[in-house]
Amino acid sequence: MRRLPPLGSIQAFVHAARLGSVKAAADSLALSSPALTRRIQSLEQFIGASLFERQNNSVQLNERGRAFLADVEPHIEALSSAVERVGDNSRMRITLAVPSLFASQRLMPALPSLRQKQPNLLIDVDTGANRISRLSDGVDVAIAITERVDDKHYSKMLERGRIVAIGSRDLAGEIRHPNDLRGAHILLHRAMPNAFSEWRRMIGRPDLEPADVTYFDAGQLILDAAAGGLGVAFMLESHLQCSADGRLVQFFGEAADSPYAYWFACSPSALERRPVRVFHDWLFDHFGAAA
Repeated sequence: MRRLPPLGSIQAFVHAARLGSVKAAADSLALSSPALTRRIQSLEQFIGASLFERQNNSVQLNERGRAFLADVEPHIEALSSAVERVGDNSRMRITLAVPSLFASQRLMPALPSLRQKQPNLLIDVDTGANRISRLSDGVDVAIAITERVDDKHYSKMLERGRIVAIGSRDLAGEIRHPNDLRGAHILLHRAMPNAFSEWRRMIGRPDLEPADVTYFDAGQLILDAAAGGLGVAFMLESHLQCSADGRLVQFFGEAADSPYAYWFACSPSALERRPVRVFHDWLFDHFGAAA
């Protein structure tokens, strides 16, 4: 059998070729940029030719690199599939970073259906902050509410929804018109800092200023504060619809299109792993993708 270069160097080449960036490829493989560069250089030394045209922050395949990628990429995919087929499917596991409110309202009630279909898939749930930024640091997949996801990640919108005013039934007697918000306390999530601004712009009252604004890191705490009469929360319509707290109602009749959405995100290479793909496909089959 002919001598072959290390598989890690070929893997580094394929990821850099796909992503067009040493840093993005290094992140996807949980390597430092210098370590990934050394792997590519060792491959080029083995072949005896350069495979990339290197620029400041990106790499592009040269003619020889494009030909090599076309030859080797199908075999990398086949090798990955072979490893999965021979592996122990009873040990599938992923770490999912997810907002605590989405986890409690939507994910946990739905997970029994996933368990029925994929009893061997184990999910470690992480509700910590900075979900997408930790995709290269122990987190396999993330569900996050944000305006957009960096292009270096694979991402797919799960739900956008609309922004509504949510408050206590007891407070509804005092706040009957948007003008009454001038003396009210507004409750916002730090991940959706412009929710109230978008809502008041939509109703044609961009000059509407409340008494003050309080920010929270957890959606359930916002709902609890609103239910207790501590202020008016501006959150997604689904947050109210999925809440089991009978004290909460929607104020007014207006709803604004949200600039924020729930996104699924992972590294491009993670999506090639069977447990990640299984979870991804179930998630969008169960909840449906946003239009």
